[in-house]
Amino acid sequence: MKILIRRAKVEDSPKLAELMNLAGEGIPAYLWEQMAASDEDPMAIGARRVARTEGGFSYTNAYVASCGDAIAGMLLGYKLPDPHDPGPMEEVPSVVRPLMELESLVPGSWYVNAVATDSTYRGQGIGSKLMERAEQLAAYSNTATLSLIVAEENTSAMTFYENLGYQVIERRQIVHYPGCPHTGDWILMKKEAVT
Repeated sequence: MKILIRRAKVEDSPKLAELMNLAGEGIPAYLWEQMAASDEDPMAIGARRVARTEGGFSYTNAYVASCGDAIAGMLLGYKLPDPHDPGPMEEVPSVVRPLMELESLVPGSWYVNAVATDSTYRGQGIGSKLMERAEQLAAYSNTATLSLIVAEENTSAMTFYENLGYQVIERRQIVHYPGCPHTGDWILMKKEAVT
């Protein structure tokens, strides 16, 4: 199976929204549902938001792993500002606050906001290829560190990141939301970039 990693295109937005929601442990769909009218599909709102050119969840910050015409996985990442001021936290939904607090602890790092593999393609090294691309992007941007956040109960992901050299540096308690698959903490992990 030949996997090609390429920049995301606006037409990838529906699949990107699906994969971002998977990586985001359902938080994106929960937030999109808050924005939806009673008859609106939250994932359609997500796809529209991903199709924008501004904001962290924009397709312009994403790369996809494609297998033929199918999107097998996705990486969403970017360099965090330095200094990183998340702004007034009282305006941020409570489920997102711990994540933003953790992000603010790694200013200037290349932040892996989301990485996910479609269930059809799991176990074929796609996550590793996407994380390799993250390291390349960090190097291109002259960034000294990479960072990411993972739920501590997601032990397979924690092990995957630890095997790539990421280390735990801080934690914040998960704020429960409908459909929340985890209890415990969000874990901020960091890795020195390869120069």
